[in-house]
Amino acid sequence: MSREWLMHTYADPPVTFVRGSGSALYDRDGRRYLDFVSGLAVTSLGHAHPAVAAAVAEQAKTLCHVSNLYGNELAPEVAATIDRLIGGGTTHAGGQVFFCNSGAEANECALKLARRWGMGRHVVVSTWGSFHGRTLATLAATGQLAKHEPFVPLPEGFRHVPYDDLAALEHALDDTAVAVLVEPVQGEGGVVVPSSDYLSGVRRLCSERNALLMLDEVQTGLGRTGAWFAFQRHQLQPDVVTMAKALGNGMPVGACWARSEVAAAFRPGDHATTFGGQPLAMAAARATLAVMEAENVCERAVSAGASLRERLGALPGVTGVRGEGLLLAATLRAARAEEVAREALRRGLLVNPVRPDALRFAPSLLVSVAELDECAAILGEALAAVMGDA
Repeated sequence: MSREWLMHTYADPPVTFVRGSGSALYDRDGRRYLDFVSGLAVTSLGHAHPAVAAAVAEQAKTLCHVSNLYGNELAPEVAATIDRLIGGGTTHAGGQVFFCNSGAEANECALKLARRWGMGRHVVVSTWGSFHGRTLATLAATGQLAKHEPFVPLPEGFRHVPYDDLAALEHALDDTAVAVLVEPVQGEGGVVVPSSDYLSGVRRLCSERNALLMLDEVQTGLGRTGAWFAFQRHQLQPDVVTMAKALGNGMPVGACWARSEVAAAFRPGDHATTFGGQPLAMAAARATLAVMEAENVCERAVSAGASLRERLGALPGVTGVRGEGLLLAATLRAARAEEVAREALRRGLLVNPVRPDALRFAPSLLVSVAELDECAAILGEALAAVMGDA
């Protein structure tokens, strides 16, 4: 089918997929590909997971949508589960959830909530290299000038500081600042992990300046880094947490969680969504979270992540591996990541060139040892073909 009726917001795809199962994708000719991108960290249980597929199919036959003028039985249950996972999995954190359709919408909710809570203070501080979404407000929060340029002027009220720089953040948190929006690990920025004391330092500064700590866990949340949320590895309490991607294992669903005292700043009519929290998406989210807990995906991410890190680090042409759990980036000795990713795809492996010299890996949290071995073997061949490494 011709793509001429689609807006050209993406380059023409190198392959079209028609089917998926677990860590495998299949094109129109039936060729199998090993997927270590997972729809950009979305299909964390693999493609077409039977429990999620069954839940969506049953809900589609039962009730798809009623709008938020009325209630449905699923949204409160999923919200309660998210609050418990924010609390570590066993204890409720004492917050409330707004459901939406994407990570950008979750961050948009967080930004509006911060302004409503701030009672006049409105500046949100975020970091260079960050990515928070493509709406005008979340784009303004994103710390990448190249993405800003086609759309200026952007909404005002955003201030950027270097990532992992507490001194710069302290200087930026003046009496106009209402919140800090930060990723525990910068995903689109290159899988950048901050110093071990950075997030706790951000928490301290936010508490001292009466600013909200808002954590963008759209990519890192729900087991990806080896904890339910990446902030839990640092023993701190955020005020707002956003999530999406893995929440529906492919169904469009996002969520913004906030401490109850913060969430109370919203009144009926302040924020809304037509599709957020609708039964079909909630059925997918409920099933996804249930499988994640049953499969101990946090522990699996730690174990499989260590194995993948070891395999990647041993490949000729790879100079280092960074990240946490199953969100990793392999740095290359030359800025040829795009070429290597293309060659890997040609050989049947999906990886993402997140920087000119780095490849990102975000496989299913249920990835097998055999699939880790297959990834390393194909990537080794692709590196050798592109960079001459044997």
